[in-house]
Amino acid sequence: MTDDAPTTIAELLGPDAPKNWGKWGPDDEVGSLNYLTSAEVLRGVAAVRSGETFTLQVPIGSPKSDGDPVWPNRSSAIRTAVMDEGFFRRGEAAPTGGDHHYADDKIEMFLQGSTQVDALGHIWYDGTIYNGYDASTTEGSLSKASVEPLGERGIVGRGVLVDIARHRGVRYLQSRESFGIEEVLEAAAAQGVTIEKRDVLLLRTGWLSRFYDVPRDEFYADWSEPGLTYSPETVAWFQQMEIPSLVTDLIGNEATHYPGSVVEIPLHSALMRNLGVVFTEVCWLEELADACAADGRWTFLYTAAPLKVVGGSGAPVNPIVIR
Repeated sequence: MTDDAPTTIAELLGPDAPKNWGKWGPDDEVGSLNYLTSAEVLRGVAAVRSGETFTLQVPIGSPKSDGDPVWPNRSSAIRTAVMDEGFFRRGEAAPTGGDHHYADDKIEMFLQGSTQVDALGHIWYDGTIYNGYDASTTEGSLSKASVEPLGERGIVGRGVLVDIARHRGVRYLQSRESFGIEEVLEAAAAQGVTIEKRDVLLLRTGWLSRFYDVPRDEFYADWSEPGLTYSPETVAWFQQMEIPSLVTDLIGNEATHYPGSVVEIPLHSALMRNLGVVFTEVCWLEELADACAADGRWTFLYTAAPLKVVGGSGAPVNPIVIR
Protein backbone atom coordinates (compact mmCIF):
# COMPACT_ATOMS: atom_id res chain seq x y z
CA MET A 1 0.00 0.00 0.00
CA THR A 2 1.35 3.41 -0.93
CA ASP A 3 1.27 6.44 1.37
CA ASP A 4 -1.37 8.16 -0.77
CA ALA A 5 -3.59 5.11 -1.18
CA PRO A 6 -7.24 5.61 -0.18
CA THR A 7 -8.23 4.12 3.16
CA THR A 8 -12.02 4.55 2.98
CA ILE A 9 -14.75 4.06 0.42
CA ALA A 10 -15.65 7.76 0.60
CA GLU A 11 -12.05 8.74 -0.11
CA LEU A 12 -11.78 6.31 -3.04
CA LEU A 13 -15.06 7.26 -4.72
CA GLY A 14 -14.84 10.97 -3.97
CA PRO A 15 -17.53 13.52 -3.07
CA ASP A 16 -19.02 13.62 -6.57
CA ALA A 17 -19.48 9.88 -7.14
CA PRO A 18 -22.15 9.21 -9.79
CA LYS A 19 -25.56 8.37 -8.30
CA ASN A 20 -28.98 7.40 -9.56
CA TRP A 21 -30.70 8.52 -6.37
CA GLY A 22 -34.08 10.07 -7.03
CA LYS A 23 -34.07 9.00 -10.69
CA TRP A 24 -37.12 6.81 -10.10
CA GLY A 25 -38.60 8.87 -7.31
CA PRO A 26 -37.94 9.32 -3.60
CA ASP A 27 -39.56 6.00 -2.65
CA ASP A 28 -37.71 3.74 -5.09
CA GLU A 29 -36.26 0.51 -3.69
CA VAL A 30 -35.42 -1.53 -6.81
CA GLY A 31 -32.90 0.78 -8.47
CA SER A 32 -31.63 -0.18 -11.89
CA LEU A 33 -34.20 -2.95 -12.22
CA ASN A 34 -36.44 -0.10 -13.34
CA TYR A 35 -34.57 -0.32 -16.64
CA LEU A 36 -36.08 -3.77 -17.24
CA THR A 37 -39.29 -2.68 -18.93
CA SER A 38 -41.59 -4.99 -20.88
CA ALA A 39 -39.60 -4.07 -23.99
CA GLU A 40 -36.43 -5.37 -22.34
CA VAL A 41 -38.21 -8.60 -21.39
CA LEU A 42 -39.21 -9.10 -25.02
CA ARG A 43 -35.65 -8.37 -26.12
CA GLY A 44 -34.54 -11.17 -23.81
CA VAL A 45 -37.19 -13.51 -25.19
CA ALA A 46 -35.97 -12.70 -28.72
CA ALA A 47 -32.51 -14.02 -27.76
CA VAL A 48 -33.89 -17.54 -27.21
CA ARG A 49 -32.96 -19.88 -30.05
CA SER A 50 -32.67 -23.51 -28.90
CA GLY A 51 -34.77 -23.57 -25.73
CA GLU A 52 -31.94 -24.94 -23.57
CA THR A 53 -32.26 -24.10 -19.89
CA PHE A 54 -29.54 -23.64 -17.28
CA THR A 55 -30.05 -23.15 -13.55
CA LEU A 56 -27.26 -21.18 -11.90
CA GLN A 57 -27.69 -21.90 -8.18
CA VAL A 58 -25.06 -23.95 -6.37
CA PRO A 59 -26.35 -26.90 -4.31
CA ILE A 60 -27.02 -26.23 -0.64
CA GLY A 61 -25.52 -28.85 1.65
CA SER A 62 -23.98 -30.99 -1.07
CA PRO A 63 -22.11 -34.06 0.28
CA LYS A 64 -19.65 -33.60 -2.60
CA SER A 65 -18.11 -30.51 -0.98
CA ASP A 66 -16.74 -29.53 2.40
CA GLY A 67 -19.52 -27.09 3.23
CA ASP A 68 -21.04 -24.41 1.04
CA PRO A 69 -19.20 -21.58 -0.76
CA VAL A 70 -19.86 -18.57 1.48
CA TRP A 71 -18.16 -15.32 2.47
CA PRO A 72 -15.49 -16.10 5.11
CA ASN A 73 -17.45 -14.74 8.10
CA ARG A 74 -20.53 -16.84 7.22
CA SER A 75 -21.14 -20.51 7.96
CA SER A 76 -22.59 -23.20 5.74
CA ALA A 77 -26.25 -24.10 5.83
CA ILE A 78 -27.45 -26.76 8.27
CA ARG A 79 -30.36 -28.89 7.11
CA THR A 80 -32.07 -30.94 9.82
CA ALA A 81 -34.60 -33.73 9.29
CA VAL A 82 -37.55 -33.28 11.65
CA MET A 83 -39.57 -36.21 10.30
CA ASP A 84 -38.68 -39.29 8.27
CA GLU A 85 -39.22 -43.05 8.30
CA GLY A 86 -36.94 -43.40 11.31
CA PHE A 87 -39.35 -41.39 13.47
CA PHE A 88 -42.16 -43.78 12.54
CA ARG A 89 -40.07 -46.90 13.13
CA ARG A 90 -39.02 -45.61 16.56
CA GLY A 91 -42.59 -44.78 17.48
CA GLU A 92 -41.78 -41.07 17.77
CA ALA A 93 -44.21 -39.88 15.09
CA ALA A 94 -47.87 -39.14 15.75
CA PRO A 95 -50.36 -41.32 13.88
CA THR A 96 -51.57 -39.86 10.58
CA GLY A 97 -54.94 -40.11 8.88
CA GLY A 98 -54.77 -43.09 6.57
CA ASP A 99 -51.48 -44.22 8.12
CA HIS A 100 -49.32 -42.38 5.56
CA HIS A 101 -45.70 -41.57 6.38
CA TYR A 102 -43.81 -38.45 5.33
CA ALA A 103 -40.54 -36.56 5.50
CA ASP A 104 -40.06 -33.00 6.70
CA ASP A 105 -36.99 -30.89 7.35
CA LYS A 106 -35.82 -27.38 8.14
CA ILE A 107 -32.78 -25.32 7.28
CA GLU A 108 -30.68 -22.79 9.17
CA MET A 109 -28.59 -20.60 6.93
CA PHE A 110 -27.39 -17.12 6.16
CA LEU A 111 -29.74 -15.40 3.74
CA GLN A 112 -26.59 -14.74 1.73
CA GLY A 113 -25.29 -18.27 2.27
CA SER A 114 -25.90 -19.64 -1.22
CA THR A 115 -26.38 -18.24 -4.71
CA GLN A 116 -28.07 -15.00 -3.70
CA VAL A 117 -29.23 -11.50 -4.53
CA ASP A 118 -28.07 -8.55 -2.43
CA ALA A 119 -30.65 -6.06 -1.23
CA LEU A 120 -29.80 -2.53 -2.34
CA GLY A 121 -29.59 -1.60 1.34
CA HIS A 122 -27.09 -4.37 2.05
CA ILE A 123 -24.03 -2.10 2.14
CA TRP A 124 -23.42 1.63 2.56
CA TYR A 125 -21.05 4.36 3.72
CA ASP A 126 -21.38 7.84 5.21
CA GLY A 127 -24.55 6.81 7.04
CA THR A 128 -26.71 6.58 3.92
CA ILE A 129 -27.94 3.60 1.90
CA TYR A 130 -29.32 3.45 -1.65
CA ASN A 131 -31.56 6.33 -2.77
CA GLY A 132 -30.57 8.49 0.18
CA TYR A 133 -32.33 6.51 2.91
CA ASP A 134 -30.75 6.89 6.33
CA ALA A 135 -28.70 3.91 7.49
CA SER A 136 -30.84 3.74 10.63
CA THR A 137 -33.49 2.12 8.42
CA THR A 138 -31.37 -1.06 8.52
CA GLU A 139 -31.58 -1.45 12.29
CA GLY A 140 -33.17 -4.78 13.20
CA SER A 141 -34.62 -5.16 9.73
CA LEU A 142 -34.29 -3.28 6.46
CA SER A 143 -37.38 -1.10 6.34
CA LYS A 144 -36.07 0.45 3.12
CA ALA A 145 -34.29 -1.11 0.12
CA SER A 146 -34.58 -4.67 1.44
CA VAL A 147 -34.55 -7.74 -0.78
CA GLU A 148 -38.35 -8.07 -0.69
CA PRO A 149 -39.03 -5.40 -3.36
CA LEU A 150 -36.46 -7.11 -5.61
CA GLY A 151 -38.29 -10.41 -5.15
CA GLU A 152 -41.59 -8.72 -5.95
CA ARG A 153 -40.11 -7.07 -9.04
CA GLY A 154 -38.10 -10.01 -10.38
CA ILE A 155 -35.20 -9.78 -12.83
CA VAL A 156 -36.04 -10.62 -16.44
CA GLY A 157 -34.21 -9.37 -19.51
CA ARG A 158 -31.55 -10.11 -22.08
CA GLY A 159 -28.46 -11.56 -20.48
CA VAL A 160 -24.96 -11.60 -21.93
CA LEU A 161 -22.12 -13.76 -20.64
CA VAL A 162 -18.54 -12.52 -20.87
CA ASP A 163 -16.05 -15.29 -20.12
CA ILE A 164 -12.95 -13.65 -18.67
CA ALA A 165 -11.33 -16.95 -17.72
CA ARG A 166 -11.72 -18.34 -21.23
CA HIS A 167 -10.44 -15.06 -22.67
CA ARG A 168 -7.29 -15.42 -20.57
CA GLY A 169 -6.95 -19.09 -21.48
CA VAL A 170 -7.27 -20.39 -17.92
CA ARG A 171 -9.76 -22.56 -16.05
CA TYR A 172 -10.09 -19.97 -13.31
CA LEU A 173 -8.48 -16.72 -12.27
CA GLN A 174 -6.17 -16.74 -9.27
CA SER A 175 -6.54 -14.88 -6.01
CA ARG A 176 -6.01 -11.09 -6.32
CA GLU A 177 -6.21 -11.13 -10.14
CA SER A 178 -8.38 -8.25 -11.24
CA PHE A 179 -9.63 -6.72 -14.47
CA GLY A 180 -11.35 -3.53 -15.56
CA ILE A 181 -14.22 -2.74 -17.85
CA GLU A 182 -11.73 -2.42 -20.72
CA GLU A 183 -10.90 -6.14 -20.52
CA VAL A 184 -14.59 -7.01 -20.25
CA LEU A 185 -15.20 -5.22 -23.55
CA GLU A 186 -12.13 -6.83 -25.12
CA ALA A 187 -13.31 -10.29 -24.09
CA ALA A 188 -16.80 -9.61 -25.40
CA ALA A 189 -15.37 -8.50 -28.73
CA ALA A 190 -13.22 -11.63 -28.91
CA GLN A 191 -16.37 -13.70 -28.34
CA GLY A 192 -18.10 -11.81 -31.13
CA VAL A 193 -20.80 -10.37 -28.89
CA THR A 194 -21.79 -6.78 -28.20
CA ILE A 195 -22.99 -5.77 -24.75
CA GLU A 196 -26.09 -3.70 -25.35
CA LYS A 197 -27.78 -1.09 -23.22
CA ARG A 198 -29.82 -2.60 -20.36
CA ASP A 199 -28.28 -6.07 -20.69
CA VAL A 200 -27.96 -8.17 -17.55
CA LEU A 201 -24.19 -8.68 -17.40
CA LEU A 202 -22.79 -12.08 -16.41
CA LEU A 203 -19.04 -12.37 -15.81
CA ARG A 204 -17.30 -15.74 -15.53
CA THR A 205 -13.97 -15.96 -13.71
CA GLY A 206 -14.09 -19.71 -13.04
CA TRP A 207 -13.33 -18.96 -9.37
CA LEU A 208 -16.31 -20.92 -8.03
CA SER A 209 -15.08 -24.11 -9.69
CA ARG A 210 -11.89 -23.74 -7.64
CA PHE A 211 -13.97 -24.07 -4.46
CA TYR A 212 -14.84 -27.62 -5.50
CA ASP A 213 -11.26 -28.40 -6.64
CA VAL A 214 -9.17 -27.61 -3.57
CA PRO A 215 -9.47 -28.18 0.20
CA ARG A 216 -11.62 -25.62 2.00
CA ASP A 217 -8.69 -24.28 4.05
CA GLU A 218 -6.72 -23.67 0.86
CA PHE A 219 -9.63 -21.92 -0.83
CA TYR A 220 -10.05 -19.48 2.06
CA ALA A 221 -6.35 -18.94 2.81
CA ASP A 222 -5.23 -15.31 2.41
CA TRP A 223 -8.73 -14.44 1.23
CA SER A 224 -8.87 -12.11 -1.75
CA GLU A 225 -11.10 -13.00 -4.67
CA PRO A 226 -10.29 -12.04 -8.24
CA GLY A 227 -12.74 -10.08 -10.35
CA LEU A 228 -13.86 -6.76 -11.73
CA THR A 229 -12.32 -3.85 -9.87
CA TYR A 230 -13.30 -0.24 -9.32
CA SER A 231 -12.38 2.62 -11.61
CA PRO A 232 -14.26 5.81 -12.47
CA GLU A 233 -14.45 4.53 -16.04
CA THR A 234 -16.13 1.31 -14.91
CA VAL A 235 -18.77 3.18 -12.93
CA ALA A 236 -19.39 5.61 -15.79
CA TRP A 237 -19.83 2.68 -18.19
CA PHE A 238 -22.39 0.95 -15.95
CA GLN A 239 -24.33 4.18 -15.60
CA GLN A 240 -24.22 5.04 -19.29
CA MET A 241 -25.15 1.49 -20.34
CA GLU A 242 -27.97 1.37 -17.77
CA ILE A 243 -26.91 -2.09 -16.63
CA PRO A 244 -29.64 -3.42 -14.32
CA SER A 245 -27.78 -6.30 -12.71
CA LEU A 246 -24.27 -7.74 -12.34
CA VAL A 247 -24.08 -11.54 -12.03
CA THR A 248 -20.86 -13.46 -11.30
CA ASP A 249 -19.41 -16.75 -10.11
CA LEU A 250 -17.71 -14.94 -7.23
CA ILE A 251 -18.77 -15.00 -3.60
CA GLY A 252 -18.33 -11.22 -3.38
CA ASN A 253 -19.14 -10.35 -7.03
CA GLU A 254 -15.97 -8.27 -7.47
CA ALA A 255 -12.26 -8.23 -6.67
CA THR A 256 -12.13 -8.25 -2.87
CA HIS A 257 -9.43 -5.61 -2.52
CA TYR A 258 -8.95 -2.42 -4.44
CA PRO A 259 -5.35 -2.79 -5.68
CA GLY A 260 -2.74 -1.13 -3.49
CA SER A 261 -5.09 -0.22 -0.67
CA VAL A 262 -6.97 -1.60 2.34
CA VAL A 263 -10.34 -0.78 0.77
CA GLU A 264 -12.57 -3.82 0.26
CA ILE A 265 -15.40 -4.44 -2.25
CA PRO A 266 -15.75 -0.83 -3.47
CA LEU A 267 -18.11 -1.72 -6.33
CA HIS A 268 -20.76 -2.70 -3.79
CA SER A 269 -20.86 0.98 -2.93
CA ALA A 270 -20.06 2.52 -6.33
CA LEU A 271 -22.54 0.40 -8.29
CA MET A 272 -25.08 -1.02 -5.85
CA ARG A 273 -25.38 1.71 -3.23
CA ASN A 274 -24.90 4.62 -5.64
CA LEU A 275 -26.39 3.41 -8.94
CA GLY A 276 -28.84 0.78 -7.75
CA VAL A 277 -27.23 -2.05 -9.76
CA VAL A 278 -28.51 -5.35 -8.35
CA PHE A 279 -25.78 -7.87 -7.45
CA THR A 280 -26.26 -11.63 -7.85
CA GLU A 281 -23.42 -13.70 -6.44
CA VAL A 282 -22.16 -17.31 -6.24
CA CYS A 283 -23.61 -18.32 -9.62
CA TRP A 284 -22.54 -21.57 -11.27
CA LEU A 285 -21.67 -20.61 -14.85
CA GLU A 286 -19.61 -23.58 -16.09
CA GLU A 287 -22.16 -25.47 -18.21
CA LEU A 288 -23.68 -22.26 -19.51
CA ALA A 289 -20.25 -20.99 -20.57
CA ASP A 290 -19.43 -24.28 -22.31
CA ALA A 291 -22.71 -24.17 -24.24
CA CYS A 292 -22.16 -20.56 -25.27
CA ALA A 293 -18.61 -21.29 -26.41
CA ALA A 294 -19.72 -24.35 -28.38
CA ASP A 295 -22.09 -22.48 -30.68
CA GLY A 296 -20.89 -18.90 -30.29
CA ARG A 297 -24.18 -17.63 -28.81
CA TRP A 298 -23.47 -15.59 -25.68
CA THR A 299 -26.87 -13.94 -25.24
CA PHE A 300 -30.04 -15.42 -23.76
CA LEU A 301 -33.13 -14.78 -21.66
CA TYR A 302 -32.08 -14.26 -18.04
CA THR A 303 -34.63 -14.69 -15.27
CA ALA A 304 -34.27 -14.59 -11.49
CA ALA A 305 -36.39 -13.83 -8.43
CA PRO A 306 -34.93 -13.88 -4.92
CA LEU A 307 -37.08 -15.10 -2.05
CA LYS A 308 -39.39 -12.37 -0.75
CA VAL A 309 -37.82 -12.05 2.70
CA VAL A 310 -39.37 -9.07 4.47
CA GLY A 311 -36.59 -6.81 5.77
CA GLY A 312 -33.88 -9.12 4.42
CA SER A 313 -30.43 -7.89 3.43
CA GLY A 314 -30.33 -10.56 0.73
CA ALA A 315 -31.97 -13.85 -0.22
CA PRO A 316 -31.24 -17.12 -2.00
CA VAL A 317 -32.05 -17.31 -5.69
CA ASN A 318 -31.90 -19.90 -8.47
CA PRO A 319 -31.51 -17.92 -11.71
CA ILE A 320 -32.76 -19.63 -14.87
CA VAL A 321 -31.15 -18.92 -18.24
CA ILE A 322 -32.96 -19.90 -21.43
CA ARG A 323 -30.92 -19.95 -24.64
